[in-house]
Amino acid sequence: MAKIVGGLATSHVPAIGKAMSEQKFQDPYWKSFFEGYEPARAWLEKTKPDIAVVFYNDHGLNFFLDNLPTFAVGAAPEYGNADEGWGLPVVAPYPGDPALSWRLIEDLVAEEFDVSTCQQMKVDHAFWIPMALLWPGAQRPVRVIPIEINTVQHPLPSAKRCFKLGQAVARSIAGWDKDLKVVVMGTGGLSHQLEGERAGFINKEFDLQCLEDIVAHPEKLTGYSNFELVELAGSQGVELLMWLAMRAAMGPEAQVVTSSYHVPISNTAAGLLVLEPKARAMAEAV
Repeated sequence: MAKIVGGLATSHVPAIGKAMSEQKFQDPYWKSFFEGYEPARAWLEKTKPDIAVVFYNDHGLNFFLDNLPTFAVGAAPEYGNADEGWGLPVVAPYPGDPALSWRLIEDLVAEEFDVSTCQQMKVDHAFWIPMALLWPGAQRPVRVIPIEINTVQHPLPSAKRCFKLGQAVARSIAGWDKDLKVVVMGTGGLSHQLEGERAGFINKEFDLQCLEDIVAHPEKLTGYSNFELVELAGSQGVELLMWLAMRAAMGPEAQVVTSSYHVPISNTAAGLLVLEPKARAMAEAV
C-alpha cells in the first residue's frame, strides 16, 4: 500500500532560484536562509520517498488568464520547465508517475472535484525552486505529480475547499496498492504583496501564528475567506492555500520535524515546514 510519510511546505520566491544559480549560499543575505533547509534535506535522505505530490500555483508558464483551471493534475511522463522571464535557469525535466496520476484524477473526479487533466505540462518556479531547495543540483530521486491550485485569478477556491482537496488526495494515495512512500508538498507564501499601495507588505505576526496553527489547528485556518487572507497576508499571501492542502493530506495529527522563518527574501516572508504523521513519528521513537 502507498503511504504518506511526510509533508513539506516552502516558499518559492524567484529570487531564491537566482541566488542558487549564482551560488550565493554563503552570502550574508542568504546564508541563514539556505542553512534552514539542511535539516529538511537530511530528513529526506533518511526517509527516501519515492514520489512527491506537489501542490503549487502556476504563474503563467503553463496556464494564463484566458485558460486557468481551479485545480489541475499532471498526468505526464515528465514535466519540463521553460524561461519565465525572471532570469532563472531552465532546469532539466522531472520524471512523472502517470499511473498514480490517473488514480488521483479518477478518485478526485469521483469525489466531485472537477479537475483538469494535463498529459503535457510545464512547471514554473513555484514547482522547481522548492524541488531544488530540497533535492539540490541535478538530482531527480523522486517521481513527481504536480497539482495546480489557482491563486491568481478570482474567484479562487476557498481555504476549506483546498483542505478538502488535500484530504481527498490522501484517501486516494492510501488506496493505491503499490508499496510506495509519498511526500506531499505545498509551495508558496508566506505573507507578501507585489503590487499596489501595499507592495512589500509582510505580516510577521500572522505568519508565525499560521506556522503554529497549521500544525496543531489547521481547520482554524480554513475559516478565513480569501479576502481576509489578502487583508492579513497580502495579495499573494493566499498561497497559504497550497500549505493547507498539504497539511490536510497529513491527517488529523502531525509532528514537526523542522521549521524555519526568514524575513525578508526579496520582498517576501519565507517559510519552511517539514511534518511527519504523528503515528509514524511515535512508532519510530519506540
